Amino acid sequence: MIILSIESSCDETSVAVTNGRHILSNIVATQIEKHRIFGGVVPEIASRMHTEAISAVCDEAISTAKITYSDLDAVAVTFAPGLIGALLVGVNFAKGLSMSLNIPLIPVHHLRSHIAANYIENDTLEPPFLCLTVSGGNSIITKVNDYTHFEIIGSTKDDAAGECFDKTARALGLPYPGGVTLDKIATVPDFKKYPLPYPKIENSEFDFSFSGLKTAVVNLVHNASQKGTEIDIPVLAATVRCRVCDMLIDNTFKAVEKYGFKTLALAGGVSANSELRARMTQECKKRNIKLYYPELKYCGDNAAMVGVQGYYEYLDGNMADESLNAIATLPINYSGGNI
Repeated sequence: MIILSIESSCDETSVAVTNGRHILSNIVATQIEKHRIFGGVVPEIASRMHTEAISAVCDEAISTAKITYSDLDAVAVTFAPGLIGALLVGVNFAKGLSMSLNIPLIPVHHLRSHIAANYIENDTLEPPFLCLTVSGGNSIITKVNDYTHFEIIGSTKDDAAGECFDKTARALGLPYPGGVTLDKIATVPDFKKYPLPYPKIENSEFDFSFSGLKTAVVNLVHNASQKGTEIDIPVLAATVRCRVCDMLIDNTFKAVEKYGFKTLALAGGVSANSELRARMTQECKKRNIKLYYPELKYCGDNAAMVGVQGYYEYLDGNMADESLNAIATLPINYSGGNI
């Protein structure tokens, strides 16, 4: 089944052509350079740049896949969650294609797509399994019961892990994208030098809280600036990274042990973090647990993962019509069905 998929939830305009789990093309037009001067994503600029790029990116995806528009069997699009203006660009473009080509329109949840990125290069991975999905906007532990049915067993109650990384990087004066830069310059953690907190949610075994950690780092940097004290940036970066990974790993393996999973997956932009990957790999080897994570090129936002998840949504009968709208916030375990 040949699906053209569209991703425009934040600052990447991406269009892919897929056949089941097989990727025929995956084109990504990034906006990083434009947003870097502001130190983060500016929603209005993101929306405008999606509008400018999407038609050409779509044509390139078709050309690279060596097909024509008439070869398409369906159009899949990220409709939630994300920046509402950015989502609307992709959703409306997808609706236009669906109507003009008279082919089905498949609505795809962004976080489901990130989980589906694991299917692209891992032919043996299939549900059920446990997945830790971590990004700039989300940090959730999910039971993947099958390809389109998910159960949230842990989530952040405030900021996401990626948000903590990004705001730490910004406080340290590191360039955007902050989390990626922080990971690259981090050296060895030192909790005696930088005693960072480990926030926990009372009576909530698998939930996360990163706002207190983020605030502690920002206050530490501001206090040092006021006193004229120099911050050891690579060491503080490593200490923050270590603490975030501590929290993610601890809760995830509590869930692994409680529910008896022998298969674990990572997903989302933060799944590219070098320490998280290394420590997760080490812990899974200790416990004889099979670990999956996406190729680095599929960790960030891309349309290939949308197409793969779209295939399974189609098989489950999750379709949309011309009334499909973008949704800024929507849990991964929404009911599905006709949107």
